[in-house]
Amino acid sequence: MSDGLLRRLVPASLLGRLMLVMAAGLLVTQIAASAIWASQLRYKSQVETQSAARYVAHSAAGAIRFFRSLPPAYRALIIQQLREMGGTRFFVNLNHAYVPVEQIAPHPLADKAIATVAATLKGDLPNSPGFRLAFAWPDRLVVAEHDVRLEDLPNAWVQHVLLLQPDPAPILVIQTEIEPGNWLYMAALMPNPYFLSGSDPFSWDRLMPQALSLAVVLLLCLLVVRSITRPLAALSDAAAAVGQGHDDASPPLPETGSREFVNTARAFGAMRERIARYIEDRERLFISISHDLRTPITRLKLRAELLDDDALRNDFEEDLDELDMMVKGALQCVKDSDIHENPADIRLDALLGRMVKSAQLAGHEVGYQPSGITVRGKPLALKRALGNLLDNALFYGARAAIAVREAPGSVVVEVRDHGPGVPEDALASLFDPYVRLAHGRDSNDGGMGLGLGIARGIVEAHGGRLELRNHPEGGLVAQVRLPARRPVGICAG
Repeated sequence: MSDGLLRRLVPASLLGRLMLVMAAGLLVTQIAASAIWASQLRYKSQVETQSAARYVAHSAAGAIRFFRSLPPAYRALIIQQLREMGGTRFFVNLNHAYVPVEQIAPHPLADKAIATVAATLKGDLPNSPGFRLAFAWPDRLVVAEHDVRLEDLPNAWVQHVLLLQPDPAPILVIQTEIEPGNWLYMAALMPNPYFLSGSDPFSWDRLMPQALSLAVVLLLCLLVVRSITRPLAALSDAAAAVGQGHDDASPPLPETGSREFVNTARAFGAMRERIARYIEDRERLFISISHDLRTPITRLKLRAELLDDDALRNDFEEDLDELDMMVKGALQCVKDSDIHENPADIRLDALLGRMVKSAQLAGHEVGYQPSGITVRGKPLALKRALGNLLDNALFYGARAAIAVREAPGSVVVEVRDHGPGVPEDALASLFDPYVRLAHGRDSNDGGMGLGLGIARGIVEAHGGRLELRNHPEGGLVAQVRLPARRPVGICAG
């Protein structure tokens, strides 16, 4: 079995996997136990059938010796008395020839019973010319010549010997020639008349309780596993909300359930509070740094204008402009990745179309084909991320192309430039702040290397991912993979 097929067969959720393991374990246990029990039942049935067959055979041997000892004229009279009096094990009849019997379907226990009876009769009556043995159903049993059937006889003759109603049992028929031209016909039930059906370990009345117990156990397992995995699902949703910046909309985890989950919920709540405080402190720190640095930078700019040396004044102004830009960029890196706005349905054709039109008006060549695809997200933040990718493509490539397509469970947006590409060992470092390659500095000397990092932060806050790769035909491809919009009517929270 291939790994792909195995992944498709194994459920993705913890609930599904636990239920699969429990169901498989219970089924294997039931099958193993049933196989052992069936083997023991078969062995017990074989031993009981052999013992019962010997008992019947000894009785039949005694009856055969008795009828052989009687004068032929008295045999019919004795048989008539037996029929009227009842109380005998065998239904007995005399025929002038062997009466063909329609046997039941082959069955291992029936074959073993016949073999045991034949061996016992041969041992008890070694001088007998032979025996004809068979099991037959009452409704098809012929008991005399000229096709006389059991059902044609008076009910009083057989009602105390054979079971005909309501549930017929198989009848053992023994025929032997007691003298030339005279055949003794004997029919009897086994001590356990229903020994054939009682030996089936997989009969419906035995499988039904096992199936019912299996269903009850699986239902209880489902309830227990759901009670275990439901808090884990809440923990997963809360962690996803924190990771995507939706911590405010995520309710606190309930501190109920098992001791382990309560401890985990408390630890997660404390971690979430620490992260929130850290983010707030970080924003306040950068805002304070920006505010505190802008004042001396402005003061230095004013003082630089008082310098008489033009060259020195220009050098000071360039350094101060660069320092001012670095402060603004650092603040932008913190703030732009966390734009506070409500999620909404975003038509990518409208969003990307405006960006493409603006770039074309500025004299850039950008290719785009409308897709009709809609995603769910923060419009301004997503525009900022895609705009950064398009700006990079236009800065570092001669032209750009945007492609949108749907994938299983996601929407893929690819922005490709037609520039020189990026060395493979440098791809991972492009998301780091202030990292710019040599050809990037030549194409856009005013940039600061923050755009890709900001774009990745926004994409990951939407539950997606941003990846960079070189195109086989040249240029860099920035691939944004966003979660597909959920159907209407399904709660997105």
